Amino acid sequence: MNHDPDWIVPEWPAPRNIRALITTRSGGVSGGPYASFNLGLQAGDDPQAVAQNRAQLRRLLPQDPKWLRQVHGAVVADADALTTAPPDADASVARLPGTVCAIMIADCMPVLLCDDRGTLVAAAHAGWRGLAGGVIENTVGRLVAAGTTPDQLLAYLGPAIGPAAFEVGADVYEAFMARDPLAAQAFRPQHSGKWLACLFTLAQLALRRAGVSRVYGGGLCTFTDSRRFFSYRRDKTTGRMAALIWRDR
Repeated sequence: MNHDPDWIVPEWPAPRNIRALITTRSGGVSGGPYASFNLGLQAGDDPQAVAQNRAQLRRLLPQDPKWLRQVHGAVVADADALTTAPPDADASVARLPGTVCAIMIADCMPVLLCDDRGTLVAAAHAGWRGLAGGVIENTVGRLVAAGTTPDQLLAYLGPAIGPAAFEVGADVYEAFMARDPLAAQAFRPQHSGKWLACLFTLAQLALRRAGVSRVYGGGLCTFTDSRRFFSYRRDKTTGRMAALIWRDR
C-alpha cells in the first residue's frame, strides 16, 4: 500500500489481513486553510479539490469508504449495508472483506478496532460527546454481537486534541464523573471552573469498561502540530483527515 509517507499506519499487533490508515494534512491539492489533503466536503473547501483528494485516497482502498454523517453521538452503523447517503452515525462495523470503515477527524479521536482472528473491523469517532454517550461501548457491543468477545479485540487510538490543549467546562467534567468516578484521572483543574481533559485517557477507560485491554496508539496531538494535522479548535476554518480500516480477506 503506497501512501504519503507522512500518513499514519498504526503500529499494533493486528492480524496480517487487517489494513488501517490515518491521513494527515499532507499530500493533496487543497489550498489555504485546507492545505493540502482535505477530505471534508462540508468544510468550505473547493469541491473539485476535495474530489481530487478523495480520488487519490480511493486508489489505496479496495472499495469506496463508507463515510458517515457524524453528529457527535453514539450510533453505530453496519458498514457492509451502506449503499446510499451516509447515515447519521459516529461509528461503523464491518464483517465483509473489502468494506472500508471510515471516519473524519479534526480534533476528535479516531478509535480503530479489530478482532485477533482478522474477521471484524470497526471505526469510531470519539469526541467528548461521543465518549460520554457511550460510542466506544456501543461499538464494542456491536462487534461482540457479530461474533467475537471483548478479550479478542484490539484497539488503536489515533491523533486527537491533546490534554495540554483541550480545555472544557464543568459540564463536561460532570458528565464523565457521573458515568465513571475513575474519569477524574483524565481531568486537570484550571482557572474559573475550567478543566483540561485527556481524550486518550477517557477512551482507555471506556475500552476497559467494555472489556478491551489491548490498546495501542494515543498521544499525537492535532492542536499543537499545525504542520501535520488539521485542528478545528485551533483554526476553526480547516480541513478534515480520515481514519480508515478494512480487511483484505
